[in-house]
Amino acid sequence: MTQQPLLRRIVIVGGGSAGWMTAAALSSLLDPKEVTITLVESDAIGTVGVGEATIPDILAFNRMLGVNEAEFMAATQATFKLGIEFVDWGRRGDSYIHPFGQHGVDMQGIDFHQYWLRSRADGDGHPIEAYSQCAVAAKAGRFALPDPNPRSVLSHVRYAYHFDATLYARFLRRYAEARGVRRVEGIVRDVRLRAEDGFVEAIDLGDDRVIEGDFFFDCTGFRALLAGETLGVGFVDWSHWLPCDRALAVPSEHVGPPAPYTRSTAKTAGWQWRIPTQRRVGNGHIYSSAFLSDDVATATLLAGVEGTPLADPRQIRFRAGCREAFWTRNCIAIGLAAGFLEPLESTSIYLIQEGISRFISLFPRAAIPDILRTEYNRHMRTEFEQVRDFIILHYCATERDDSDFWNYCRTMPVPDTLTHKIELFRETGRVFRYNEELFARPSWVAVMLGQRIMPESCDPIVATLPAADIARSLGSMRSAMAAAAEQMPTHERFIAGYCPAAA
Repeated sequence: MTQQPLLRRIVIVGGGSAGWMTAAALSSLLDPKEVTITLVESDAIGTVGVGEATIPDILAFNRMLGVNEAEFMAATQATFKLGIEFVDWGRRGDSYIHPFGQHGVDMQGIDFHQYWLRSRADGDGHPIEAYSQCAVAAKAGRFALPDPNPRSVLSHVRYAYHFDATLYARFLRRYAEARGVRRVEGIVRDVRLRAEDGFVEAIDLGDDRVIEGDFFFDCTGFRALLAGETLGVGFVDWSHWLPCDRALAVPSEHVGPPAPYTRSTAKTAGWQWRIPTQRRVGNGHIYSSAFLSDDVATATLLAGVEGTPLADPRQIRFRAGCREAFWTRNCIAIGLAAGFLEPLESTSIYLIQEGISRFISLFPRAAIPDILRTEYNRHMRTEFEQVRDFIILHYCATERDDSDFWNYCRTMPVPDTLTHKIELFRETGRVFRYNEELFARPSWVAVMLGQRIMPESCDPIVATLPAADIARSLGSMRSAMAAAAEQMPTHERFIAGYCPAAA
């Protein structure tokens, strides 16, 4: 077997969460004596820093790095997150929690929610979130780590984090530099391409500093300096399905203990987030400029902030969609350079993580076969499209008719893939997971029920079971979860004992 030359020089252009996550992950695996990693960023260029809420997959990323959870949380002022509360989405006055983890316990090989549907048809009025350990604990403001004993209801706890994205980038920078990553301060003035094949050859910092590389990561945010401006990779626009195109962000003081969940409240032409970290609350209003002026959007944001604002609102403009290709020649776009999907389900950090992990699983030699690029682009396009469909579900599955924005979202055509899922659930109560998609059955069930998509019937096998037996089983689960939540410490107390941030 002939061994081809290895990649020797990796250059990451841009810092922030995308750049430093890439640097940290690669430095955890590569020997700096064999492969050099250089990250170029400028303190003069700010970062977006709105991705402060995450999903449980980030725990796998941290395990890959080998970081201590308590140290990571203290350094990033992190809190725990058990799910997302959605307010006013199906109708004004509605509220439901999309929890991490499953609802109840599947029985006899049949999904739990089928038993819940049968119980509901029999007159039981308990919401399905009463059977989620994460949702029950979240509403009680309590938290405990999962119990490794699979017989314990606390083994059902799954969690993620809220953290300060700027502090997260600093934390990862320290990690990466300790493992040999070289940081270069500077602004890219020019990108040089190889004449023979158009591969990226070097970046020119304009002051006699030229950084050459074998492989490049574009982490330059919305600008997409390498992938978009230099290599000319097009952008797939999904704004007809996701019409929000602006965000206003502002931190505020706490008005009470930090909640162990994110809150998303639907507004007249978008939605507002609340993300509690240990030292502040992150707030933001995402809206469509076609339906709402900037001034009204700002007033809406500030009216919905519970504590005293700590700064003036900062506006971010974006367009929903992704690159036509994520890996082009010897360059991969990561983070906002790869695409943008609004953080309604906290997937921004996840899509960065997935882009890095997939590259590592396909790590090439110096000569890059086309099939690696093809496989990477196929996978990442699928990831983006599946997340896109899940976000669109929140907009299209609504009964709101109180604004032009909601009338548009309620009646717009949606992707065929999403239409199929909705109709399958509405008619049969069935949900299936396709192609290793991120969001599993419990997530789809939580959001579809929360958005008032109610199946017409339950599983026919469950329909034949004695009602009293089902009621007894569900009552037992409900009581066990409520009792377990009562025994947990409060979220605030757990953080104080486990991972307090420095004063």
